Amino acid sequence: MRTPSPPLVGLRSLASPIALARLAGLATLASIAGCVAPPRVEAPSPPRTATPTPAPAPRPAPIAADWRDWPYSPGTWVYRHDARGSIALFGPANVEASLTLRCDTAARAIYLSRAGSTPTPLTIRTSSVTRALSVQPTGGTPPYVAAALMPNDSLLEAMGFSRGRFVVQQAGLPPLVVPAWAEIERVTEDCRG
Repeated sequence: MRTPSPPLVGLRSLASPIALARLAGLATLASIAGCVAPPRVEAPSPPRTATPTPAPAPRPAPIAADWRDWPYSPGTWVYRHDARGSIALFGPANVEASLTLRCDTAARAIYLSRAGSTPTPLTIRTSSVTRALSVQPTGGTPPYVAAALMPNDSLLEAMGFSRGRFVVQQAGLPPLVVPAWAEIERVTEDCRG
């Protein structure tokens, strides 16, 4: 015997006009959705870098009250002998000297010169003496101002034997803190000899 097949109840409800209209609408939406271009993915914008504000110029280190504690000026002493006599030059390598001490044997004089063109007096500070010297422009290029000293001037001894350093100050220019090395006495002795 044959068993009767189950009734087709579900198919009849699917065949109703309302159900068919819904299925047609869903099919239309699915086909339209398949035709739409995928959403644009924009390239990420480059990260914004804030323009750095320039750092303020570094303030110079405060100078100690006692000049004997000031740091040395950049440079070293160099001694030379030439046709005019001898010269000791102080300053950084490969640039014009900041300070010179020249023995002019013909004039029997020692010239202390500082780079610059300001004719204001130089103040020399040593561990035993402080003295102001009048200067005159040398008229050379680069410009220097110079003070003439006699070979037996006690200031030369004070500079050469100052405790580690001496200072050359001039209004409008930074002080030169110079080591008291043997080159100073070599030039002095060349002019005395």
